[in-house]
Amino acid sequence: MTGFRNLGALIDPAADAAKTALIDLSGDAARHVSYGALDALCDAVARGLLKRGLRRGDRVGVLAANSIEFLAALNGAMRAGLVAVPVNYRFPAATVDYVLGNSGATLVFADAARMAAVPAGLEAIEFGGAAWESLLDPGPFEAITPEPAEPALFLYTSGSTGKPKGVVLSHQSHLWVVEQRLLGADMRQERALIAAPLYHMNGLALAQLASAAHITVVLLPAFEARAYIRAIGDHRVSWITGVPPMMAMLLQERDLLAATETASVRHVRCGSAPTSPALLAAIKAAFPQAKFVNGYGTTEAGPVVFGPHPAGLPTPPLSVGYPHPAVQLRLNAQNVLEQKCPAQMNGYWQRPDLKPPLTPDGFYITGDVFERDADGFFAVVGRIDDMFISGGENIFPSEVEKVLETHPDVEQSAVIPVPDDIKGTKPVAFVVKRPGATVDEAALKAHSLAHAPAYMHPRRVWFLDALPLMGTNKIDKAQLAAWAREHLANP
Repeated sequence: MTGFRNLGALIDPAADAAKTALIDLSGDAARHVSYGALDALCDAVARGLLKRGLRRGDRVGVLAANSIEFLAALNGAMRAGLVAVPVNYRFPAATVDYVLGNSGATLVFADAARMAAVPAGLEAIEFGGAAWESLLDPGPFEAITPEPAEPALFLYTSGSTGKPKGVVLSHQSHLWVVEQRLLGADMRQERALIAAPLYHMNGLALAQLASAAHITVVLLPAFEARAYIRAIGDHRVSWITGVPPMMAMLLQERDLLAATETASVRHVRCGSAPTSPALLAAIKAAFPQAKFVNGYGTTEAGPVVFGPHPAGLPTPPLSVGYPHPAVQLRLNAQNVLEQKCPAQMNGYWQRPDLKPPLTPDGFYITGDVFERDADGFFAVVGRIDDMFISGGENIFPSEVEKVLETHPDVEQSAVIPVPDDIKGTKPVAFVVKRPGATVDEAALKAHSLAHAPAYMHPRRVWFLDALPLMGTNKIDKAQLAAWAREHLANP
């Protein structure tokens, strides 16, 4: 057991207070902050919020890029018994307004670039400004001991298929996550790089784990491929994590990768979307000394789902692993994963219109379709709601993407369905070529027909310099769908 009680208080007071907790690269010069200084800043935020009159259970928004102040505000709020609500600042203005309104936030922290996005009439404090300095109340603070299932965080989903849903996470749920991850790895010598946004589970869960493990985090304000590579070399990063599109984009920077010392990287974790065989091969070629983990997790039930095989069998290259011993997993009749564990959410905040995604016996229905091999290893096939039917055949976009990315000239691909008068729907593809590649649409169609069933081949292939990304760094397929509709209507 870790002994941690409050999700905002994951710094061990008995550990080395002088050790660097964060190297913040959000400004012109790197800012280094020790664990002792970060702990004191979190306490000062907690004291200041309570002194301001906020009460236990009140919601506090954070609308900002990654920074020291972001983590201090987030952790300080939770220490004080408040509920932290990190907001995706890349949401449209109306969606930001909805999230802050739905959450019931009474106060919002924002950085200078996002202050104008705070809805009118809602009190806001700018990081680094006079109001921030005035809020801070230095001094010791004992973090509250939460009641069972007491909310710590609201994390809002991307909202690509409707209004974002506020996932209510308790202190205990993600203290359990931290505890399980500490048991699974000795991180004491690691240095982690975080560029994924802290309003998303991918980056936030690693930041929490790093604090509990008392390791140094190199923190980028947001993902940018060249800055990410330079951070690895400049700060001797050993642990990197991200989503597949992030990894694909940094691997395109071949010249900078070749000129940068990356031998320090010992762990690469990729999650939040399936990893293709081509991307996996490219990651292993770029970081040959690193162990690769194909991760899986959900905001609603946490990132502790799979792990190594109990008999020591090697994990297949594209598998997410064997069921974690502390998690109950099963596949339903559609091969959708259902999960039960202590990390499960309390529910969705203020959404009586939504049916809870739970089975009668309490399993969370993930919506992700899996395959399970004879040794018990699981592999992601795709989202059940991404699957479409073309001429009576079920197609998962990820399956078509994997075929396209086996072509030596293809760097990345994204497949979406479009309407078809005969088939109902049909697949089309967007492709990023490798530098110097000359492959054309006809060649990729022929490649798909040669390596997959005919019904899966993309009926159109368009080439882009880069695939558009959402705020979570996943591919923005809604934008691609709009682009496809326009170009099919006006060929």
